[in-house]
Amino acid sequence: MTIEEVNKRLMELAEEKNAKRSGTIIPGAKPILGARVPALRKLAKQIAKENYREFLEQCKENYFEEQMLKAFVLGYARDDIETLLSYADRFVPGIQDWCVNDGFCQTFSVARKHRETVFAWLLPYVKEQKEYSQRMAAVLLMSHFLTDEYIDPVLEVLNQLSCDAYYTKMGVAWCVATAYAKFPKETYAFLLDNGLDDWTYNKAIQKMRESFRVSPEDKEMLRNMKR
Repeated sequence: MTIEEVNKRLMELAEEKNAKRSGTIIPGAKPILGARVPALRKLAKQIAKENYREFLEQCKENYFEEQMLKAFVLGYARDDIETLLSYADRFVPGIQDWCVNDGFCQTFSVARKHRETVFAWLLPYVKEQKEYSQRMAAVLLMSHFLTDEYIDPVLEVLNQLSCDAYYTKMGVAWCVATAYAKFPKETYAFLLDNGLDDWTYNKAIQKMRESFRVSPEDKEMLRNMKR
C-alpha cells in the first residue's frame, strides 16, 4: 500500500460528526478527520504486514489520524526490537495528545517479549520534563510491565515522573491505581512512602476506589488515606 493509497483511504474514512466529537475530548490533537479507531486499527494491521518502514518514513503527520496510524503500525509491525525502538524514538517526540500516546503504548505489546530492552529504552524519557514523554513512560509501564519481576522497578520509576502537567499526572495516577489492583501489597507500601504530589496521589486513590478490582474493605481503607 503506497502512502497515496493510505491518504486516500483516510479521506474515505473521514466523518465530520465524529471529528467534532473527538475534538472536544482530545485537546491538543492535530486536525481531526473523524476516522473511527477500529477502522484505523484495521488499516494499520494491513500496513504493518506490508512495508511498514516505508509508511513510517513517508507519513507526514498532518492529521491526528496519521499520527494514530503510526502509533498502531509501530505496535503491529514485526521486526527486531532495536529497529522498532529506533522508529519509536522518531515518533514519541511528536506526540501531543493523550489518545495517540495511549494508542501507541497499549498497542506496543512487543514490549512484553523484550521487557529488559524496552525498560532501559524508556528511562531517558522518564528524565525528560515533558508531558507526553513522561505519560508515555507511565502508560507503557502500566500496559506491559505490571509483573512480579517488574512491579518494584515500575513503582520506583513512577516516583521519578515529576512533570507538573495534567496528562503526566493523570498517567501516573492511572498506573498507580492499576498497580494496586494487581499488586496491592507492594503498591500499599508505595502509598505509605512516595514522592507523588498531593494531586496525583489523591487522583490515584480516587481511581482505586472507583475500580471493580479493589475490594470494598480496601476502598474504605484507601478513603482514609487521602491527603
